[in-house]
Amino acid sequence: MADMISQNQRVPLIAGNWKMNLDHLQSIAFVQKLAWTLKDARHDFATAEVAVFPPFTDLRSVQTLVNADDLPIAFGGQDLSAHDSGAYTGEISGAFLKALDTKYVIVGHSERRQYHGETDADIAAKVAAAHRHGIVPIICVGETAEDLEQHGPSAVPVAQLRVALEGAATGSDIVVAYEPVWAIGSGLAATSEQAQQVCAALRGVVAEVLGDDVAEATRILYGGSVKASNIAGFMREADVDGALVGGASLLLEEFASIVRFQKHVGT
Repeated sequence: MADMISQNQRVPLIAGNWKMNLDHLQSIAFVQKLAWTLKDARHDFATAEVAVFPPFTDLRSVQTLVNADDLPIAFGGQDLSAHDSGAYTGEISGAFLKALDTKYVIVGHSERRQYHGETDADIAAKVAAAHRHGIVPIICVGETAEDLEQHGPSAVPVAQLRVALEGAATGSDIVVAYEPVWAIGSGLAATSEQAQQVCAALRGVVAEVLGDDVAEATRILYGGSVKASNIAGFMREADVDGALVGGASLLLEEFASIVRFQKHVGT
């Protein structure tokens, strides 16, 4: 679906999900070193946007550093509540994230679905909450090994995204992340062809629900055992616009190498 023009318009996004790793002091050191490393390598941030997703306890420290040093690195939350305020112990409101200048929030990560029982309807409510507060949700979808065997590679992610988009506000930005559950942390990534097949199907869902213009502008990421040695293959695909990186985002040189990869349309 994506043509040469629309690919050029979509600036790749490389997002590092730190999960439950790094305290606030470690996060400051990491972001400083990442910015220095990319600057020393003369990385052109116009060719790839960089975002990190620290634990909630780190966000204020990262915000202070990024703003004080004017670093070209975005940051976001790993989750948010569907509720704006109230008696919801342990949850984090989108209003709190917005007050810290967070640009993005991850919604529907497979670990939230698996360990916290989040449903597709819950994800739609969180997408709506993100948009209420002007935050761009990164909507995660993906199939388990059992899903893959029973339904094929795209059926479950397509169904998950269709429900999640029920919470999307008209005119608001979204990012979609295809993360096959069987690839996360396993060291066994999908092939670039598999990623392209599913990402193209997901772009089709965005077109159906939100329109062709939104679909062409929406960035779709691949996540699942992404590393410097395989990022080039994914980024050559027409409908893959970046990566949601897990374990490799905690390794400075590895993550910097992933970030520095520049997508060459038509290669």
